Amino acid sequence: MRIKELNIGVDGKLYLDIMELPETCVIVLSKGVAKVAELPAHAETKIITHQGQVKRVKWDEGEEF
Repeated sequence: MRIKELNIGVDGKLYLDIMELPETCVIVLSKGVAKVAELPAHAETKIITHQGQVKRVKWDEGEEF
């Protein structure tokens, strides 16, 4: 799975060790849930929302020629 859920503490805070994250990534917060996804080398990444909530993350990948 490309997107991984991050743990949010009982105090409502998100603690991250940036050394454990991919070199290029996106962190998305929605409805009290935090998720991280590594960004591909060559792609268009779209974050689709509906009524202020994240519904989908889509990748349109390609490769340099």
